[in-house]
Amino acid sequence: MPTLRIALAQANPVVGDLAGNAARARAAAAEAASRGADLVALPEMFLTGYPIEDLALRPSFQEASRTTLRQLGADLVADGLGDLVVIVGYLDHEEAADARLGRPRGAPVNAAAVLHRGEVVARYAKHHLPNYGVFDEYRYFVPGESPTVVRVGGVDVALAICEDLWREGGPVTWARGAGLLLVINGSPYERNKDDVRLELCQRRARESGCSLAYVNMVGGQDELVFDGDSLVVDREGTLIGRAARYDDEILVVDLDLPAGDRADAVPVTAASAAPDREPSPPRSAPPLSDDAEVYGALVLGLRDYVDKNAFRSVILGLSGGIDSALVAAIACDALGSERVHGVALPSAYSSQHSREDAADLARRTGLGFRTVEIAPMVDAFQDSLDLSGLAEENLQARVRGVTLMALSNAEGHLVLATGNKSELSVGYSTIYGDAVGGFAPIKDVPKSLVWRLARWRNAQAESRGETPPIPPRSIEKAPSAELRPGQVDQDSLPPYDVLDAILDDYVEHDQGARDLVREGYDSALVEEVIRLTDAAEYKRRQYPPGTKISLRAFGRDRRLPITSRWRDLAR
Repeated sequence: MPTLRIALAQANPVVGDLAGNAARARAAAAEAASRGADLVALPEMFLTGYPIEDLALRPSFQEASRTTLRQLGADLVADGLGDLVVIVGYLDHEEAADARLGRPRGAPVNAAAVLHRGEVVARYAKHHLPNYGVFDEYRYFVPGESPTVVRVGGVDVALAICEDLWREGGPVTWARGAGLLLVINGSPYERNKDDVRLELCQRRARESGCSLAYVNMVGGQDELVFDGDSLVVDREGTLIGRAARYDDEILVVDLDLPAGDRADAVPVTAASAAPDREPSPPRSAPPLSDDAEVYGALVLGLRDYVDKNAFRSVILGLSGGIDSALVAAIACDALGSERVHGVALPSAYSSQHSREDAADLARRTGLGFRTVEIAPMVDAFQDSLDLSGLAEENLQARVRGVTLMALSNAEGHLVLATGNKSELSVGYSTIYGDAVGGFAPIKDVPKSLVWRLARWRNAQAESRGETPPIPPRSIEKAPSAELRPGQVDQDSLPPYDVLDAILDDYVEHDQGARDLVREGYDSALVEEVIRLTDAAEYKRRQYPPGTKISLRAFGRDRRLPITSRWRDLAR
């Protein structure tokens, strides 16, 4: 029985940086070869970065991807790595029209190439990217069409791409009789998805009767975070090896697999490149808690958004409250405190404890800190406008937004919005006020989870003997926008634990008003929360992008019509 040493390179590409991504692939191949691998696999659409959205439609981008692939093959030979089998995802296009599928010539395809000795010896392609792009309906498997199976080190390896694994049939059917099903992925993070991935891989391995290797991308791209979590299971579904979350890593695993005998397999290498090598012991990264997973996603999402878009620093308003405190802690962990600038923007209604808590957070984290009093600016507007009520309250928020954007323009910082998902859901934010900014790190984090993450982050610091970054008073006090004397959020909103429970059912699970009332919620409260949520769609459309951690993140996964007379009533 042959032993195949595979290397799964969960690496972090940059969309559009084809030369840089090819260099990353070469570095991964070099490390895999140094560890005696027969085969190294890189993630889905790695050469182009992922997701590429409408870039997939541009013939110039398609051709650049194909050219980069060919150059990568030549460069691997020049690097002395020609004998290593390299499987990499890239953007390709149809060479000819396909009448069976209604596909025109030149249509973009999501492809995996098998490189060996400078040549593309095999290719597998599909036409669909789930939710993140412009590829057409998915082509699972057309009867009479040959699947892609390659023979490496005497073992038959069937190839699949990401969504193939989630559908019944397809690769499970054509992998039967192979020794290994290899799936390259660009699978973004969602809460609790790691357990779903493992269970799915185990099930597909048992169904196909072969071992399964799953390599995933790592890194942030706009709102998405790819968390790695690459893994290998045997034909019985037993976990053999698993990579860490959120880290660039090459997972190397030795697999004892049956000798290949499929007639449709493309021969690549006849035997192991290093039959006398020392065994590579399997490793599995320890699992993360739910809070650690979410916090890691938020840190990586912010870091890559800032760095990949070449911002040197960020700036945010520090109110002394829990939301801005958590965003500041995430920013310092992502970028280093020297790249984070906080601004206290007190008004006539700001409490002394809020001022003190903002300054305390700055001392705890080491971020840059200044105070800009907004009362004189608010007074100047009031002298001309004489506003009252909600308009006067919103004026304060908008003066803060103007101040932050002015400092951003003057000093080159990226402004971070600090609103959470609960507030965005019900429209508890001010357009051109607290909603300004270039990125919103906790946009997809409900308020109740904001508190949990803050406590978790402080506990982590204490366990390491470090100063907790978030002032305890910011966690403990009642949340308030402080736009009028004595104001607290619960003047306008139900308790956050109740609000978040209703929003989870309505936003994440599409339950209607009658469903929610059957669960025991007050009908008037349900109708009011739904009314507020539906009415706030126009605000959410104007909110900055932010890291997605849920199944139904606003702006990417969930969009309502702004103009609509539909009302979901409990009666």
